Amino acid sequence: MNDTATKRTALKTIACCALLACAAGFSSTASAQTKLKWAHVYETSEPFHKWSVWAGEEIKKRTNGKYEVQVFPASTLGKEADINQGLTLGTVDIILSGASFAGNTYKPLAVSYFPFIFRDAEHLLKYAKSDVFKELAKGYDDKSGNHITALNYYGARHVTSRAEKPVSKPEDMKGLKIRVPDAPAYLAFPKALGANATPIAFAEVYLALQNGTVDAQENPLPTIEAKKFFEVQKNISLTGHIIDSLLTITSGSLWAKLSADEKKIFSDVMQEAAEKTGREIIASEARLVEEFKKKGNNVITVDKAAFREAVLKNTKPTDHGYRQQDYDRITALK
Repeated sequence: MNDTATKRTALKTIACCALLACAAGFSSTASAQTKLKWAHVYETSEPFHKWSVWAGEEIKKRTNGKYEVQVFPASTLGKEADINQGLTLGTVDIILSGASFAGNTYKPLAVSYFPFIFRDAEHLLKYAKSDVFKELAKGYDDKSGNHITALNYYGARHVTSRAEKPVSKPEDMKGLKIRVPDAPAYLAFPKALGANATPIAFAEVYLALQNGTVDAQENPLPTIEAKKFFEVQKNISLTGHIIDSLLTITSGSLWAKLSADEKKIFSDVMQEAAEKTGREIIASEARLVEEFKKKGNNVITVDKAAFREAVLKNTKPTDHGYRQQDYDRITALK
């Protein structure tokens, strides 16, 4: 082979290598374009959104750009029931959702909504790391095909009501037209006390309170602030009847595609985000009581034991399809 032929062959080899490198580059760029949709129903001002965005950025960083997560807040991809359905339909990849909605798929998971099952936020955070939660989460995974990665503290739910209908004792709930989320788990508390529970989607609550469709609603203090319910509800009664949580759930199709290392990254990040969210919510609950008083709201400290006793006299976990042993194991957590 003469020098010219040798040079020609060498050039061909270099060109071929360059094409292969270019193709590899395209392939790696393509894999970097794995875009994921993360949906929730909360405002951009809330910790749930802030730490979801943080989690998306961390996932991108820890997977070297392989996964890019876009967070859709404030019901932009649908109400809570819609985004739960979206996991199965493939329209969303990750959601934040109350166990009450996930409980529509696997009933035992919603036992955490039975009134006064938790003493306080720390009790709920112990539950998040407990065997009973892991077993209930696995039950949901098996039934739904999706995967729960974390439990976030959402806050203690309190009753707010219009000026002429203050709630200071269990009897004040009788006949009260109160909005609850559109999931069966929320009905035990108002029904046990004779209230008229009215399910309304989260995005529609402010208007329903403003126009008098309902007299009252119940949510944690940070949500009452973020959704500005305090503007259309004079009274805030510190009933703390449900210590609420949100689940971070990934779709079954996404979870199946992840490698073992990626699964660990997603779980670690989502659990870190849940921890950060919970601590921020706990801190904001502590300051909001005084802030609402300054805004002119009537903040009512109630006898929680009296509410608990009145509820338990009229209903028990098994009445709502929950398992007594789950309830007992959760209340026993120290």
